[in-house]
Amino acid sequence: MSGEEERQGVKLTNLDQPLFDGAEATKRVLVDYLEAVGDRFVRQLRGRPLSVVRVRPGQEPFMQKNLPKYTPDWVERVSLWAETSQRQVSYALCDDVRTLLWFGNQRAVEYHPTLLLADHSQGPTHLVLDLDPPPGDTFGKAVEAAKLIREALANDGLAGAVKTSGAKGVHVFVPIVAGLAIDDVAAATRAVAARAERIDPVLATTAFIREDRGGKVFLDSTRAGGATVVAAYSPRIRPGAPVSFPLAWAELGDVTPADFTLRTAVERLGDRDPWAEEMPEPQELPADLVEEGHTIPIARVQAMHEGKRRARARRAD
Repeated sequence: MSGEEERQGVKLTNLDQPLFDGAEATKRVLVDYLEAVGDRFVRQLRGRPLSVVRVRPGQEPFMQKNLPKYTPDWVERVSLWAETSQRQVSYALCDDVRTLLWFGNQRAVEYHPTLLLADHSQGPTHLVLDLDPPPGDTFGKAVEAAKLIREALANDGLAGAVKTSGAKGVHVFVPIVAGLAIDDVAAATRAVAARAERIDPVLATTAFIREDRGGKVFLDSTRAGGATVVAAYSPRIRPGAPVSFPLAWAELGDVTPADFTLRTAVERLGDRDPWAEEMPEPQELPADLVEEGHTIPIARVQAMHEGKRRARARRAD
């Protein structure tokens, strides 16, 4: 088959090249997958500033936030100030399948939209917990930690949807009503993690500093505000090219991340959109959850100060 063709007005090139080392797939397999899940995937990306992780032949993967100059005019975009780099960044808005295929042709494998829409006035759309098992540990521990999150949410009358991260962990998304302050949503996220940790402190921890986790599952509550999270249906640059796959809660204990790849995910999906099916309606955040969260230090800030304290202590020794 030719390595070039056109789909939805997008010229595709080098389709028969290997995607990346260990992918067990070509660029064609990536583009075929993106086209097959297109509308379902775009629903998770539409209206959100998008960062992608690309991988060029013979090079290390890299994250791209700023659109390159050769980007077609028909790709929607938004210009936002980036605090980290202290500059204006032109982010893509992947609002249609045509744009998704263009990204696929650019060898964009991973898709990381922000939790905020381009219109920041609406506030975050979801509260997100990222559950990361310790190195060398099984996916099963992340599953058990997800159940703790679900219990903590239920205790406050909240519900969320769950997906594999596409790596070794689990993501829990809790849809929230529009207009909530970023700081309040971030606080509520910290409180959910803290309450889940209290349910089973032997299994789970909120310790941001890796050496303090003691072999427990890390309940990462730092995905808030303008943070990005890999989207449902996004492939990952991992051996076998797994996909971040949405699940019903009842399915979570019966799968592994490797069950869902560029080659298998479409068949497992069929015509369904489980992320839409399983996602609850947007919810109000209970006041007590927000209040508790504001008493919990911001993990990254606390870790920075603790790191400096430990460095001083080492120098003193």
